[in-house]
Amino acid sequence: MKVENKRYYVYCDESIKKGEYYSNFYGGALIDSKNYNLISDVLTSKRENVLKTNELKWQKINKFNQKAYIDAVDTFFDFIGSGKIKIRIMFRPNRYKPIMLSHEQKKNEYFLLYYQFLKHAFGFRFLSPKSKNHLEIFLDNIPDKKEKRKLFIDYLYGLQHLPTYIDANLIIKRNQISEVDSENHIIMQFLDVVLGAMAFKLNKLDRVKDVETGRRGKRTLAKDKVYKHINKRIRELYPNFNIGITTGTGDSFDNIFFMPYRHWSFKPKNVDIDK
Repeated sequence: MKVENKRYYVYCDESIKKGEYYSNFYGGALIDSKNYNLISDVLTSKRENVLKTNELKWQKINKFNQKAYIDAVDTFFDFIGSGKIKIRIMFRPNRYKPIMLSHEQKKNEYFLLYYQFLKHAFGFRFLSPKSKNHLEIFLDNIPDKKEKRKLFIDYLYGLQHLPTYIDANLIIKRNQISEVDSENHIIMQFLDVVLGAMAFKLNKLDRVKDVETGRRGKRTLAKDKVYKHINKRIRELYPNFNIGITTGTGDSFDNIFFMPYRHWSFKPKNVDIDK
């Protein structure tokens, strides 16, 4: 019997490293490579014809383009709702203060959490064992020294050899783990908007007021409208969705892989709780 070869692309991004309430935001978008051309063409057309920009970014949202961003987000969530894109968002609540960390762990926090995100958030261990599952990883440019970046890529390459992944037939080639510029990858740009919206809301940036006027600024109001629309689209998938907690798996743990949209509120094993 011929074994089917499947190929998946995962696009990764990160947002606020240190927020007032939540920190260490990581996001990922997973697609089957057979859907790449369709998704890329449609999203690129939306960016060029509706937003008329060369790059979507959460930080670019303002009162003049908020409606265009909402229109674009709708198209993105149509793909999510149809199962063609799977989105995963991870963040760490600040009230859980990690303890007993070594100096090395503190210094490498960014990479250690990034690794945990890719290791667990998508549920790759639930890939079908009836096929060879090739995974290509696209990372937004990593802001650190070359030696650390290379070591991180080595760890990602080693994911396929973990005991929990053996049955998944996961195949990762070292030269298919890439650092890329999000400006050249339309899926990463849409991911940036969704990830930015979650960091914005969870850190209560939607409530920030101008010191002089005592009112929320126009850009804050525009971002809030985009966030609320994103939240509305998520709730069409999961009516009782709570953005600040880990999304449940329903009646089957393998839904970690199959669900189209999930959040992961990461809590270290050893913590002090800041009340």
